[in-house]
Amino acid sequence: MTRPSRLARYGFADNGSRAADLLGPEGLGLWDLEAQEPTGAPEADLIHSLSRAADPNLALRQLHRMVENADREARRSNGGPAQPSGGTDLSASAAMAVIMTALHADAGLRRRLISVLGASSALGDHLVANKDQWRVLSTGKTGLPPDADGHLGFGDGPPTVPALRTAYRTALLRIAAADLTGGQGLEPTMAALSRLADETLVAAYEMAVAGLPESASEPRLAVIAMGKCGGNELNYVSDVDVIFVAAGDDDLSAGTTVAARLIEICGQVAWQVDAALRPEGNRGPLVRTLASHQAYYRRWARTWEFQALLKARPAAGDLQLAGEWIDDLAPLVWHAAERPEAVADVRDMRRKIIENVPPKEVEREIKRGPGGLRDIEFAVQLLQLVHGRIDETLHHPGTMPTLRALVAGGYVGREDGETLLRGYRFLRGIEHRLQLQHLRRTHTVPDDPQALRWLAAALGYRAVPGRDAVEAFRSDWVGHAAQVRRLHVKLLYQPLLEAVARVPAEALRMTPESAGRRLEVLGFADPAGALRHLQALTGGVSRTAAIQRTLLPMLLQEFADAPEPDRGLLNYRHVSDKLGGTPWYLRLLRDGGPVARRLARVLALSKYATDLLIRDPEALRLLANDAELLPRDRDTLHDGFIAAAERHLREDATDPRPAIAAVRAIRRRELFRLACADILSGAGELAPAQPLDVHAIGIALSDVTDATLAAALHVARRVHPGPEGMRFAVIGMGRLGGYEMSYPSDADVLFVYSPPAGGNDGETSTAARIIAEEMRRTLAAPAPDPELGVDADLRPEGRQGPLVRSLNAYAQYYARWSKVWESQALLRARFVCGDDDLGREFEQLADTMRYPDGGLTREQVVEIRRIKARVETERMPRGADPNTHTKLGRGGLADVEWAVQLLQLRHAYALPDLRRTRTLGALTAEAGAKLIDKVDAAAMEAGWTLAAQVRNALTLVRGRPTDQLPRHGVELAGVVLLLGGGDPGEFVDRYLRLTRRSRAAMERVLDA
Repeated sequence: MTRPSRLARYGFADNGSRAADLLGPEGLGLWDLEAQEPTGAPEADLIHSLSRAADPNLALRQLHRMVENADREARRSNGGPAQPSGGTDLSASAAMAVIMTALHADAGLRRRLISVLGASSALGDHLVANKDQWRVLSTGKTGLPPDADGHLGFGDGPPTVPALRTAYRTALLRIAAADLTGGQGLEPTMAALSRLADETLVAAYEMAVAGLPESASEPRLAVIAMGKCGGNELNYVSDVDVIFVAAGDDDLSAGTTVAARLIEICGQVAWQVDAALRPEGNRGPLVRTLASHQAYYRRWARTWEFQALLKARPAAGDLQLAGEWIDDLAPLVWHAAERPEAVADVRDMRRKIIENVPPKEVEREIKRGPGGLRDIEFAVQLLQLVHGRIDETLHHPGTMPTLRALVAGGYVGREDGETLLRGYRFLRGIEHRLQLQHLRRTHTVPDDPQALRWLAAALGYRAVPGRDAVEAFRSDWVGHAAQVRRLHVKLLYQPLLEAVARVPAEALRMTPESAGRRLEVLGFADPAGALRHLQALTGGVSRTAAIQRTLLPMLLQEFADAPEPDRGLLNYRHVSDKLGGTPWYLRLLRDGGPVARRLARVLALSKYATDLLIRDPEALRLLANDAELLPRDRDTLHDGFIAAAERHLREDATDPRPAIAAVRAIRRRELFRLACADILSGAGELAPAQPLDVHAIGIALSDVTDATLAAALHVARRVHPGPEGMRFAVIGMGRLGGYEMSYPSDADVLFVYSPPAGGNDGETSTAARIIAEEMRRTLAAPAPDPELGVDADLRPEGRQGPLVRSLNAYAQYYARWSKVWESQALLRARFVCGDDDLGREFEQLADTMRYPDGGLTREQVVEIRRIKARVETERMPRGADPNTHTKLGRGGLADVEWAVQLLQLRHAYALPDLRRTRTLGALTAEAGAKLIDKVDAAAMEAGWTLAAQVRNALTLVRGRPTDQLPRHGVELAGVVLLLGGGDPGEFVDRYLRLTRRSRAAMERVLDA
């Protein structure tokens, strides 16, 4: 009775029972059944080697068959029976003794042979059928392993199909042994397999030529390697893609005969030869002349055919002719990316490949499925097509050398490149092990548990306490596939790729001569100055300069679309000078989706946003994420501003400047966020997912101002706390109160306080004034960040009145002295920050004034009309054009606001829906209440909206506030581009048309 469980510890299946028979005295004689241990130290080493095989049982079974067959052949050659009468007993086999002696003496042979037997049943069968083939794996006399470079070894005499087949299998056996034992890595293995394919093609070509009739002369025929063979990255079992090229018409007949015979021989020897990548595919002739190829590729070839040509290289036949063919087509290949549809074609092809994978296999497909080898290859090849037009270092047929060149050239980030290389090695490793098992073409990971265990073992995974080998393999596979898919999407679908592809190759070269010509063509006013900027940005051999050379041709095109290309390039240099040394800057521009083109638009069109960015270059990151181009909500802003201030306030703080500096820095970042969202919202494909209109911008700017005032009040009250129990509030007025802030708007406010019960009103009034003055001073003080003017001129008595009043003082003033214009101003009053209860109490007080019982008297209506006429006359800047002044001009902001506010003053007491601080909200309510004709309401809304858009755009373009729309010039062109593009003259005509209608509607309201 044996105890097979001892053998089970070596990894043999069936609890080691079958292994005991094969290893026992009547088998290989390696195992002592009684002692349950190896029969000796050499035998123990061999059993240990078997246990380390991918499938120990398969390795043992194949080794036993190999010995058994060698014994049988030896008996037969000695004239004895192949099978002795008493059954097979190998204990006295001389053939076994030879094999075992060699395995015990040659550790390298032992490792190589057992690894092959355990990983490939097909190669094991070959070794069984060819009794002396195991010797080709022996260690040489020099102590080196056998050559595994893929060279064919023939005997004397002309090659024959059987001889070629044997030579092929011998070379393949050596390659597999070196691969399985770690003797050579993935790239040498792929190169060896490709070299083996080349030599097989050469041998088959010579045999095919030798078989021509004596009357036929040898044709000039080239065999071009394509696909994986062309890329020197062939796997174990794959069709070998080729294209046949004949020199001329006289070579076609014999060339076709040779090509057909070559295909037949290779099919008998090793693998199928696939010529489907030729022009017209399988519908086209097998062999074409050089001229026919030239004509086809120049006129009919599609993008995928040029993509396939990236891997073309001479393999067999007339190598000079092959070189001519490749050299002739190279210019077409390296300009294919300039086709308008090229990038989209490559993407569509990849999508179709995935769609053609059977649904039940798509998750297990390591070649065609998502996260598979094709993801890496398509990303690399598209980058190669686009950037290889001017960079000859990318002219490699292989995926891995090209990927390294893309990293070296700065086209792919180092980390991304290394991740893709690791993924490629891992996936190709899986592919090789799967194909070696049965020497069948497959790319699908098995779902059978036993097959998965074999695959994991073949890849070197071993079970350890707490970790199953299959689980470890699955985890790594899922991780690599996810990273490959992520980077595939990142690289294949980056907008920068399409933008660079649209730039002609000559413009990409960035030599001084080509750059100078390009700058003149693009409309730069100072080409010499622009060229100096380019040389400063791209000079040298650093990685930074290489990335800039990739980016700048595309950026120049974006700058050229702006009215002042020179300014865009200058601004880009300023930003690059500030950020060029940071590791993330150029990486973000290259890899960050639309960031580079978005930055170009911002720098070229907006001095306002550029100034903000130069003060805070880190804000550039906002352009990478659409979510970052959305306004932050009020509560988030409020909490963030207060927290920033609090970090710089101590318990006994007396200096508000550090806290206010932090608040203003955050405000600068928020202004940049909104300015960029505004600039990009009309930029077509560069626009964020949720574009912002002028109304959303107004609300967002008001929210930022609210948060700024709240933080400033928080700081002022910490530094100047005032009497205990004093309440203080800030009331928003004007555009701030109406949530209609624009970039140049000051914060119109009223300051209100309430003294503590029983407190000294004089002391409280002084403390409140100090707080208000502190807010105004710190927010408007000179600093690197934009100031916020805090304007309290709408307070009672204007500038002559006290800056701060108590709630009771406001009530007394409004009850006794208030004028109709002050009631009009209060229509926009709303609580902004400070004491909530006090703010609501002020709003209730304001309601009594802005919604007076019975509305306005006739005299008050006349007074409003008189004030309106006076404002138009006195407040219009000298020299301003009233037709195009956005604020005070005809049909502009003020016209619409006065009309809307007059109706509110007259009717809001009876119609609560009119009680709104926002102009267009109130206008809509008035139209709904039929206080204004819908046509007039639409005209005023259109006029007000366009004037607000133009006012914001003017500030963005100029970098400083203005209300005057110019009739011509670069500023007008910039405004038009920001607002959707078109002819500037037609834009001005449209502005005049809409504001004229708005003015007429306003006059009808005021005259009603």
